[in-house]
Amino acid sequence: MPVFTRLRRPARTTAPPRTAAPARTAGENPRGQGHPSPPRGEEPAEPRGEGEAAPEKPVLRAFRLLRSLRTRCARLRDEHPRAARAVRWTLHGLAAVLVLGALLLPNQAGALRPGRFTRIPAEAIVGAVLLLALPRRPRIAAAALYGTGLAVLTVLNVLDIGFNEYLGRSFNVVLDWGLLDDARHYVEDSMGGAAATAAGAGAVLLALLLVVVMALAAVRLGELLARHRARAARGALVAGTVWITCTALGLQVAGVPVASDRAAAALKTQGERVRDTLRDEAAFERVARTDPFAGTPSDRLLPGLRGKDVLITFIESYGRTALEDPVIAPGVTGTLDAATGSLAGAGFTARSGWLTSSTFGGSSWLGHSTALSGLWIDNQQRYRTATASDRLTLTEAFGRTGAWDTVGVMPGVQKGWPEAEWYGLDTVYDAFGMGYRGPKFSWSTMPDQYALEAFQRLEHGRRRDGGKNLMAEIILTSSHQPWAPVPEMVGWDELGDGSVFGPIRRAGRQPGDIMADTTESRREYGRSVEYSVTALTQWLERYGSDDTVLVFLGDHQPIARVSGVRASRDVPVTVVARDPEVLEQIADWNWTEGLRPDRDAPVWRMDAFRDRFLKAYGSVPHPAGD
Repeated sequence: MPVFTRLRRPARTTAPPRTAAPARTAGENPRGQGHPSPPRGEEPAEPRGEGEAAPEKPVLRAFRLLRSLRTRCARLRDEHPRAARAVRWTLHGLAAVLVLGALLLPNQAGALRPGRFTRIPAEAIVGAVLLLALPRRPRIAAAALYGTGLAVLTVLNVLDIGFNEYLGRSFNVVLDWGLLDDARHYVEDSMGGAAATAAGAGAVLLALLLVVVMALAAVRLGELLARHRARAARGALVAGTVWITCTALGLQVAGVPVASDRAAAALKTQGERVRDTLRDEAAFERVARTDPFAGTPSDRLLPGLRGKDVLITFIESYGRTALEDPVIAPGVTGTLDAATGSLAGAGFTARSGWLTSSTFGGSSWLGHSTALSGLWIDNQQRYRTATASDRLTLTEAFGRTGAWDTVGVMPGVQKGWPEAEWYGLDTVYDAFGMGYRGPKFSWSTMPDQYALEAFQRLEHGRRRDGGKNLMAEIILTSSHQPWAPVPEMVGWDELGDGSVFGPIRRAGRQPGDIMADTTESRREYGRSVEYSVTALTQWLERYGSDDTVLVFLGDHQPIARVSGVRASRDVPVTVVARDPEVLEQIADWNWTEGLRPDRDAPVWRMDAFRDRFLKAYGSVPHPAGD
């Protein structure tokens, strides 16, 4: 047997210890000359006491805590293997549920049914194949991005659900971010600043938490797939085959296709919405510049209304639902019929029809601008484009003649409102300009009865200089959601500064009492419309004259929770006058007699109202440059 000799390296000799050089103080001259000074821009550090440890940096402290936590978890896992296994598989299951739920989440509340979450999502199969094909680091990065994308898609789907519930349309990722701030102000006005702050902060934190949790869930599933690569690959193959078969055969369960590409379709829809929005901006700008009345001489505008005081009044959320819903309609139609009789006793007659609003459930300014400009303004970008243009509004047409003073009564305006110039309003009374000292009624800054009495005191009831008449745009806000508390009528001579509404406000219902109850919301909405109509018609009966012409209409339907998800966008519109010639000029409109339009009365798009009104009262079209 051969003998192997182990060769050993010669022992390394130990070098004599070096003598440590004396430490230089900060700022000491390298040659030992001069006085020590701290580095530029820094204060000299205070000397630590003998034996005192340097303070630990926060990053190192966090790292130590994390390492300690991992050590404890490892120890617990070793001590309780069964419990650790159960926890691990529970986390795997939760991660899978979270990812699959995000892939299958619909964007409408009515589609949130259990059957929607039992489908096979193609995006999960594609994602699994992709993660199986990647090495570890790229796989982790791809999984984190996949989860983050799912979180963003989930947020967009939730926003779609909210917008469909309230505004009857989906969220526009280009235009609608500003409406979230309006929503915060609405919550603040309805439920207080603390609730608005808590709701806003909670929404942001939930969104951020969703991104983190979804990314971690995708990473966990990616690592699970990698640990069981062979079985995962076979499972992906089987799932892909089943998905293709179900798609080819059109298999469904309870009317829902088994194969799903919901997430991909949602991303495609969002992309198309962005594309269409960007294209629409340029196209609408061209439309806004084309105005058939842009060059009409002032003496050819509205000759049929010379000598009349014309009031165009928008009633918040006054829609077809108020006249046709079985819960709401009895009270509202009864109020309209009673007011028709009362006004007839005072010598007034009326004609009513329908307009299809450009907005639904909110964004009242879109309805106002559509009716008065003759443009279809259904989003914020169109509104900005229109208000920056030279488009002739109906209110400006009155002012351009020189025969009318133009006034805006805007109790909902609580900050600067530069659009007044575009509307051609000489004077605007906002929430702070009418002397109101009473309480707010949720979002509404003052009851409609007070706003109308203030208008009478400040404008309609005073003698005008130069023999001019008055044209006013009036916005009534008492029927604005959440319809709690609702004001009540008081004696017109008792209004004073509005303090009389204090006890009424305290005795009324709170927004929280009805916001979660659809039936109660519908009832209180109906009561608010009854109040607004009563205030307006009583004002006309009390202060109207032979020269008063009142046009009142809704700006949009109430939110979908009240009007229904498939409700039309129609709103009532009415013209009231004591002079029969005023209504004779619109006889060919074939509107219904009285304040309540028939169900089959003519329906126009709201952007048709300006041109029809101008032509009916004698205005001659004359485009610019002709």
